[in-house]
Amino acid sequence: MTNLGYTPEEPIAAIATALAPSALGIVRCSGKSCVELVSKIFSRPKALLAAKGNEIVYGWIIAPCQSGQSKNSEKIDEVLVSVFRAPKSFTGEDMVEISCHGGVNVVMAIYSLLLSNGFRAAEKGEFSFRAFINGKTDLTRAEAIREIIDSKTDTSRSHAAGRLSGNLFDTIDEIKKKITDIIANIEVEIEYPEDEETIAESFDDSELRGVEKELSDLALSWKSEKIYQDGARVVLCGKTNAGKSSLFNALLKEERAIVSDIEGTTRDFIESWVSFDGIPARLFDTAGLRETEDVIEQRGVEITKGLSDEADLILYLVDSTVGLTDDDNDFLKDHAAGKSRIPLLIVFTKADLASEIVFSELGFDSVQVSSKSGEKISELCDKVKIILSAGEKSERNSAGLGSERQKTAVEQALSCVRHALSLTNDYALDAVVQDLEDSLDFLGEVTGEVTPDDVLGSIFSRFCVGK
Repeated sequence: MTNLGYTPEEPIAAIATALAPSALGIVRCSGKSCVELVSKIFSRPKALLAAKGNEIVYGWIIAPCQSGQSKNSEKIDEVLVSVFRAPKSFTGEDMVEISCHGGVNVVMAIYSLLLSNGFRAAEKGEFSFRAFINGKTDLTRAEAIREIIDSKTDTSRSHAAGRLSGNLFDTIDEIKKKITDIIANIEVEIEYPEDEETIAESFDDSELRGVEKELSDLALSWKSEKIYQDGARVVLCGKTNAGKSSLFNALLKEERAIVSDIEGTTRDFIESWVSFDGIPARLFDTAGLRETEDVIEQRGVEITKGLSDEADLILYLVDSTVGLTDDDNDFLKDHAAGKSRIPLLIVFTKADLASEIVFSELGFDSVQVSSKSGEKISELCDKVKIILSAGEKSERNSAGLGSERQKTAVEQALSCVRHALSLTNDYALDAVVQDLEDSLDFLGEVTGEVTPDDVLGSIFSRFCVGK
């Protein structure tokens, strides 16, 4: 759907549930005359046509025979048909959702029957696109739909749900109202100045500086929001037998990695998604760092170093019962000397076996844990969360940006406001008005009031079919 070249209101259909054996399947339809078209393959056409909005009609989907005699029609499945009348529907058009049994063959048979009786296969994201062009949603809410589908933790889902409920739209709308009021006040000054020689000095920029602060905070919110959407790369590394696989299993709360006292047990890396107090992360368990003659293990060590170079955070594990060895100190000194931007947290493992608490004297933060008893695992997760979120609070009371596109538009609006502030004392205020009007246009791009077609195509083409 990159060119958006489809006919508005054209009847479309799509399978809205996963195409796999399940209890229920849903086939979704939208567009002009969609209720009438479905009634032609429904056992109770009059009841379906008479249905008002938000009503469910029971019956059978039937495949009409070529002679047109309904008594010879083949029954496909027993279904419930939900009818939604425009404009009170997701797309703003007439809609029908067929709830059938979830067998793959059944769902495909109904979908194929629709396509052969007046419907076109929906493009990716076409239902959401129609909701947008029909004024049922704005771009921030539309993008939030995809965020919820892709969310990996309860926290990331909660943030997306806030945008879906309209908190970002409301925030943008409130800022736009403030800018509009400022423009109106400036235009009054221009039309009816008290001092015709200079009206710039009479302008109070305090409200505009408040807008600048709000836009700046909103632009900065993307830094923390992005990690909740995309997740982080967290690499466990350290010497052999430091307890990497044990900690990997403890964080996942399942036995995924083989744990053994034999050095070099882990020769390749394994990975899995894990939540650090709401922040999704790809956690890598890697081969132990040591000198070895084993060619395969050598390759594992090389991979470990490569993963560490691409990590968002390195958890360097040290056996508490042994303490920091010369090899550990060499690795940590090299990491510090290399001025790597990748943060590193030292994790002293096997705390249940250690006789005393150990610390690093190299300036790195550390935590002592026991994978066996679970001691201090929660403290480790808290430290990881603080590092990955750069210390920002994850429980946001205000709206946060949900995409790179939104961030770019807000930053452009912020740039216009800052430029306007730089002009208030030296230039005519009509130049300030132009900057503020430009900022309104950029904020309009966030919500979709001002958006080029290629941007719309990029947004909705990433949706799944059926949304």
